[in-house]
Amino acid sequence: METQKQFKRRFSFEFFPPKTDKGWEKLQGVRNTLAEVDPDFFSVTFGAGGSTRDRTVQTVLDLHKRGVSTAPHLSCVGATRDSIAELLDVYRDNGINRIVALRGDMPSGMGAAGELRYANELVSFIREYSGDTFNIEVAAYPEFHPQARTAEDDLKNFARKVEAGANSAITQYFFNADSYFYFIDRLEKMGVTIPVVPGIMPIVNFSNLTRFSDMCGAEIPRWIRKQLEAYGDDSDSIRKFGEEVVTEMCAKLLAAGAPGLHFYTLNQAEPSQSIWKNLGIGEREKIAF
Repeated sequence: METQKQFKRRFSFEFFPPKTDKGWEKLQGVRNTLAEVDPDFFSVTFGAGGSTRDRTVQTVLDLHKRGVSTAPHLSCVGATRDSIAELLDVYRDNGINRIVALRGDMPSGMGAAGELRYANELVSFIREYSGDTFNIEVAAYPEFHPQARTAEDDLKNFARKVEAGANSAITQYFFNADSYFYFIDRLEKMGVTIPVVPGIMPIVNFSNLTRFSDMCGAEIPRWIRKQLEAYGDDSDSIRKFGEEVVTEMCAKLLAAGAPGLHFYTLNQAEPSQSIWKNLGIGEREKIAF
């Protein structure tokens, strides 16, 4: 963890682009609430195969103009270089200086994979096209990508993204801090030393958490799963237990030197805000990398 301790902490919150006017109104309230904690940035997801492209752009530009730096997710699956360049131009012209570069998922029924196949190729293209205009974030998988053949292959894939020009990384969420510590240790031994910020998923709904985790390969430790199962439909107990578990993990990560936290909000303010308050995070220096 020594390499991570050298970086200034940064804190961020992730949203998805709303599909309806009601969802948009809700997001404005969530945004206003979370802006009060002075995050370093918000990020906005990009649907499989670019399926939310226009809504992502709209959400990014709206959030950005309201005073908090906003980072769009950008995936290459199903995209052409020209379509990616068009988005980069829009973001640059509107003062966006951070991109979350991902391979992305192919939606069901979609054919061609696009001109860029992997995230490292997308990072290379962004650097070639835009130079140093953008701070490029990439994904990291402490429990390893579900499609990786081996753990070693996954580490090498991450290193390729760094070699291509990534500045920093955000991890898939996890509930076992040791998986993050081990991942960082492996990276350090490979000489990979960019900031790797833990992704944090508040526990709010057990069935949804199980579904998300099955899709992305995140492990729910048995002791957590069993306790959540025991609560059944008692949503208040699930939230309280989840808040305690995630707060304790976040405190452990920060104490060990993790360079910040990135919250997967699912467009809800209260769960992430409660964890933030429990951690007692106050005034802090702004991001400097």
